[in-house]
Amino acid sequence: MQTPCIHVCSIDPETGLCMGCGRTLPEIGGWMSFSDEERRRLMTLLPARLAASRLAIPLQPTTQVTAEHRA
Repeated sequence: MQTPCIHVCSIDPETGLCMGCGRTLPEIGGWMSFSDEERRRLMTLLPARLAASRLAIPLQPTTQVTAEHRA
């Protein structure tokens, strides 16, 4: 099952949205009972919802350490 969860689970008290995925508590709680179509529809709305709320947590670039860098 597809999910927008990025494991940054914190509800913004002003908007009621999860700061990681942009869902509301009822959407998070009902996710397993939603149909595939309902989940797809909601997932298409989440990026704009997060952008509009300015809650999106920017992803930090990761650095891979190679054997060359360890030496």
